[in-house]
Amino acid sequence: MAAQRRNLMQSHQSWTDDLPLCQMCGVGTAPNCVYSPDGKGTQGHPNEDAHLRFRSEDGCFLYGVFNGYDGSRVASFASQCLTAELLLGQLKSSHTDNDVRKILTQAFDVVEKSYFETIDDTLAEKAHLSNYVLPHNEERLKELELEVSGGATAAVALILNNKLYIANLGTNRVLLCKSSSDGQNQVLQIGRPHSTDNEDELQRLAALGVDSARVRQAGQIVGQSSTRRLGDYRVKLNYNEIDLLSAAKAKPIIAEPEIHGSHSLDSVSGFLLLMSEGLINALESAHGPEQANQEIVAMVAAELAQQTSLEAVAQSVVERVKRLHHDVYVSGRQRATYCSRHEDMTLLIRTLNYPLADGALTPTQGGRIYPVSVPYSNSQSTSKTSVTLSLVMPSQGTLTNGTNTASTLEEGTPTPGSQSPTATLQSTNTQTQSSSSSSGDGSLFRQRGSQAAQPDETGRVPPYVDFTQFYELWSNDHCDGQSTQGGLGPQ
Repeated sequence: MAAQRRNLMQSHQSWTDDLPLCQMCGVGTAPNCVYSPDGKGTQGHPNEDAHLRFRSEDGCFLYGVFNGYDGSRVASFASQCLTAELLLGQLKSSHTDNDVRKILTQAFDVVEKSYFETIDDTLAEKAHLSNYVLPHNEERLKELELEVSGGATAAVALILNNKLYIANLGTNRVLLCKSSSDGQNQVLQIGRPHSTDNEDELQRLAALGVDSARVRQAGQIVGQSSTRRLGDYRVKLNYNEIDLLSAAKAKPIIAEPEIHGSHSLDSVSGFLLLMSEGLINALESAHGPEQANQEIVAMVAAELAQQTSLEAVAQSVVERVKRLHHDVYVSGRQRATYCSRHEDMTLLIRTLNYPLADGALTPTQGGRIYPVSVPYSNSQSTSKTSVTLSLVMPSQGTLTNGTNTASTLEEGTPTPGSQSPTATLQSTNTQTQSSSSSSGDGSLFRQRGSQAAQPDETGRVPPYVDFTQFYELWSNDHCDGQSTQGGLGPQ
C-alpha cells in the first residue's frame, strides 16, 4: 500500500478523479508575493496551498482548504487522501453525530500515517547518509531534505443530512455567516487557531513537559506558529532534537483535528467561508485583526450582490484583499511595515440558500439590489478605502412598518426632484460570535471625521457616496439601456 501511495504521488493521477465537483461553491486563489521598495511584487516560491470541493452520490458534501509550507507536497497529498477516506462510502446518512466526528478524526489519522509511509524510504536514506560526512553526500542530502520537508494545516467542512461539521487543524479559519430576517449578517467563527498564543494549546503542551512560556515568547515552532499540523517530520519524528520541544514526554505537535458540530443548516440562509492562513493574515496585516471577520464577510456579501458566478465572487474577494494589502504597503503609513509580503491565499465560499446577483432579494423586502460604494475608516489604519453596500429598490411595493404594500408609483426612472421608490440602504454590518472569543463590536462602518469637506469653486463638496454604479444599473433595468441624461443621476 505504501508503494501504491508513493507511485500515485509521483504521477498526475488522483484518487478522486471520478468524484463530481460541488457546483454550489467557488474558490479564489492568489500566489504569495514579496514587494520591492517601489511596490512591485514578485512571487517568492511556487504556490503551496490546496483545496477540495466534492460531493458524493448520496448527498454528502466535502470542502477543505490546506495551507502548505516548505513545499506543496503535504497539502496536495492531504487534499486527495482525505477525500478518499471520507467520500468513498465511509459516511452514511444513518450515522449519528458521534459517528461522524469519529470518522473525521480517524480520516486525519490515516492521512498522517499514510503520508509518512510515502517518505519512509527517503527518510531512511537521509539518515544513512547523515552518518557519513563525505563531500558528495551533501548535495544528495539537500535533495532528500526537499523531498521530505514541509507540512500543512487544514480546515475541512462536511455537510451530511443538512448538518455541518468542521474539522480544524492549525491556523486556517472557518466562518459561518447567517442572514437574519432584518438583513443583518450574524457571523460565527468556528473554532480557534491552534497556535502559540492559544491558551488551550499552551496548556496541552505544558502537560507534556514543554515550557509553554518559552513557546509563547518564541511565537513559532520550527518556523510555524501552528501547534497542530499534518506532516513535518522535524516536529513529529525528531522533536526531541528541537530545543523548544526537547523536554516533551510525548509527541507535542499533533495531527488530531478539533471537531465542531453538528450545526443544523435547516432554514439557514447565508454562506460558509474557509480561508487559508495567508488570506486572513494579509487582511489583518493591512487593517488589524479587530474587524477582520466583519470585513471579509462584508466583501463577500458585496460581491454576491453583484456577481453571477461563485467562482468570480471568491476570486474578486481574494483580489480585493491582495489590493488592500499592497496599497497599505505603498502608502508608507502606520501598518506598512506589516505588509512587505504575503503568503498564498485561498478562499472557498459555499452558499447556503443564498442567492447570487440578478435573483437577489433582501430577506424583508424583495427588489433589485444595486451596489453603492461607501468609504469607511478602520481604527487600526489610516488608509482610505471603501466597501460596497446594497441599495435595495423595491420592485413590487414599498415597505411600510415592516410589511409590503402595493405601490402607487409607476415603473419608471426617477428623476431629481420627483418622488422615487422607497429605498433601504442595507449595510453589510455583521455581528460576530465565536466558540471561544468575540471578534469585535460589529461596527464596521464608522462615522466620518469631524473635519468638514471643503467646497470647490462651484460651492459643491465632494460626494460621500458614489452612486455611479447604481445609476448605470437602474438605467439599464428601466430605460432599456438608454442614456441617463434627463433621467436618473446628478444633473
